[in-house]
Amino acid sequence: MLYWKAVSTTFLLVLLAELGDKTQLSILLLAAQDKPAWGVFLGAAAALLVTTLLAVLIGAGLARYLPIAYIQKGAGAAFIAIGLLLLWGRF
Repeated sequence: MLYWKAVSTTFLLVLLAELGDKTQLSILLLAAQDKPAWGVFLGAAAALLVTTLLAVLIGAGLARYLPIAYIQKGAGAAFIAIGLLLLWGRF
């Protein structure tokens, strides 16, 4: 039961977080540029699969050595830093 709760919670969180983000808009633009729709879908799905795998492996690895509060603060700081870099045109 815990497994399916983790699956459904993760699915809903990622689904809601990804709606309208820059990745989704980029994929929309690729599909609109006369690119084969299935090719765009498969390329995007593969990229999201790899980035998700990396996030899970890194998160699980960090959790072995750091308290969750440090990981949350680090993720929040990285999010802010990337946002600032985007605002300043450096990313």
